[in-house]
Amino acid sequence: MAAYLLRRLWQTIPTLAGVILLVFVLFKFFGGDPAEILAGQIAKPDQIAAIRQQLGLDQPWWIQLWIFVKQVLTFDWGRSWATNEAVSDLFLTRLPATLTVMVPILVLEVILAIPLALAVAVVRGSLTDRAVMVLTTVALAISFLVYVIVGQWLFAFKLGWFPVQGWSGSVWTNLVTYAPLPVLLAVLVSLAPQTRLYRSFFLDEIDQDYVRTARAKGLTERVILLRHVLRNAMIPILTSIGTGLPGIFVGSFLIEVFFSIPGLGREVLLAVNRSDYPVIQAVTVYLAAITMLINVLTDVLYKLVDPRVVLK
Repeated sequence: MAAYLLRRLWQTIPTLAGVILLVFVLFKFFGGDPAEILAGQIAKPDQIAAIRQQLGLDQPWWIQLWIFVKQVLTFDWGRSWATNEAVSDLFLTRLPATLTVMVPILVLEVILAIPLALAVAVVRGSLTDRAVMVLTTVALAISFLVYVIVGQWLFAFKLGWFPVQGWSGSVWTNLVTYAPLPVLLAVLVSLAPQTRLYRSFFLDEIDQDYVRTARAKGLTERVILLRHVLRNAMIPILTSIGTGLPGIFVGSFLIEVFFSIPGLGREVLLAVNRSDYPVIQAVTVYLAAITMLINVLTDVLYKLVDPRVVLK
């Protein structure tokens, strides 16, 4: 296991290097001139030249690339152009709010979608199965913005169960007061596609020969579903969770904007609107690195779920 992990981590280095090079090329040769963006439209040429020298943009491109690589390795991206706040401090102060929303969404989505999909797969072809499939199809056709508008009107304005906006310095207060409504709406949105997908995974396993053999041996349906079907279906389910985790992270960006949550996602969208390159570059590179680490972790979980899996 240790040798496999070291080999996989080593294999991520060329991919990460490619991401760093791609981000550098996109921002260097295809983005706007950072000096002109910072100086403004009425700046004089000497002011723009001074800013270029201050940012090191007057250096050859290979020196700028080396500076960019050092920023990635040392986690020192300088300061935000818009707020003059250190990018590292921005990550540390905004990330807890993002995790406060993202982690409950991920946990609830998995906890609810798996048993629901398994229950629907068991009664395949029944009225319940058809009704759930119709509901999930309708849910998929509705925009997330509609969920937000209706959810805020119903649960906040009409029923008064949750506040529409607000955030505090206490993690517990945020979890029980401000996070439930955005988490609830996000789970409702994600539950429909995950239920349909997991149901197909379970149906593939239920139709396998080993299930018929287990029934012929006299095993109960509960044992067959939980010990055999669920375990074998966890491989594609883990793959789906691993590939969808970065999407949950990006999806939390919109939630933070709609509910005015001071998280990293809202800061990234503000950085895009302000052309705040240091923040955008840092998020792009680190999100790619997190995605690669999630893929490695998913491969390790394969072995824990199914001991027959051989990691090579």
